[in-house]
Amino acid sequence: MKLNKNGVTWEMEKGKKQSKLKRIMAKRGMGQVITVTIGLVALVIVFGFLNPYFLTGRNISNLLRQIAPTLLTGIGQSYVLITGNIDLSIGSVVGMSCMISATLMTKGVNPWVAVIITYLAALFMGLLNGKLISKAKLPAFIATLGTMTIARGIAQIVNNNYNTDSIGEAAEGFMEFFYYGKTLGLFNTIWITMFIWLIFNFLLSRTRTGRHLYAVGSNIHASHLSGVNISSTITKAYMVSAFCSATVGLITTATSGMGTMDAGNGYELYAVAASVIGGVSTLGGQGILLGTVIGASIWGVLQNGLQFAGAPVAIRNIVIGIIVIITVLLDILVRLNKKAGKAKTGAEKSHFPVLKHKF
Repeated sequence: MKLNKNGVTWEMEKGKKQSKLKRIMAKRGMGQVITVTIGLVALVIVFGFLNPYFLTGRNISNLLRQIAPTLLTGIGQSYVLITGNIDLSIGSVVGMSCMISATLMTKGVNPWVAVIITYLAALFMGLLNGKLISKAKLPAFIATLGTMTIARGIAQIVNNNYNTDSIGEAAEGFMEFFYYGKTLGLFNTIWITMFIWLIFNFLLSRTRTGRHLYAVGSNIHASHLSGVNISSTITKAYMVSAFCSATVGLITTATSGMGTMDAGNGYELYAVAASVIGGVSTLGGQGILLGTVIGASIWGVLQNGLQFAGAPVAIRNIVIGIIVIITVLLDILVRLNKKAGKAKTGAEKSHFPVLKHKF
């Protein structure tokens, strides 16, 4: 028997390493994360070969900043999808946040006060979504379809159905913080996104709230019987989504220096794509935010790479749409196979004779 310097056998050490690997692989959606990571690396190599400029530092920096809004909305959508629901209001909340913040700034309100008001308005929409679904028992699709229309209406009415004027020099610090400024060589947008991802990844993977989110998505009835507050859990997921959408709305305002009523159009679809490609199940109870990072990166790399390759916007959208459909179909097939396997195992166990002991 071989011992290492600590007196532990090599076999025991090897067993520990294997058990750690098994725990990592056992995480919900980790298998797909590894698969799509390989796909992401392949895409980067292909596009780098087609156009050498793709891999330059300047393009990578811009690409990361381009990925940030998709990742932020993807984080929010991932939270909601894990509970077995969906948020169609994301794009409209982005637009509403963009218009509220810009309108307030053009009216002379301090930019940071405008930021706080914007976050409060978005969080109210998240709270409304959560209560409509968990308390009023509306289907998530219908509830968020309604709030999507409401939020877009607010975006239109807040400045009398007009885009805003420029937010002006008074908001220069705001624009630097959310978009144009750099810290340690990276755009602030990237740092903001990384910070938000770290917080919500910790909440999802290390806290009771995260465990409740997975439990509700896996089996809502069993979760209720286990004492999980279903309404609170679902509402928290929608408020996370609203917070992320508001951040993207503020980034959009900082980017253009004005508010536009159609800001955020289609972002709910980008969010679903980033989440689903990264392994978050549309059926609930599965997925990790690391996968959302990879999913958003694939989305950004495809958009950027196909643009360098000269592909029209229509072709880019078709390619990404096909990828999303295939990913969802694979997820459903894997889930069905797992259920079939469990049912078969249960049926086999039921045929075993029951041994009766006499005492």
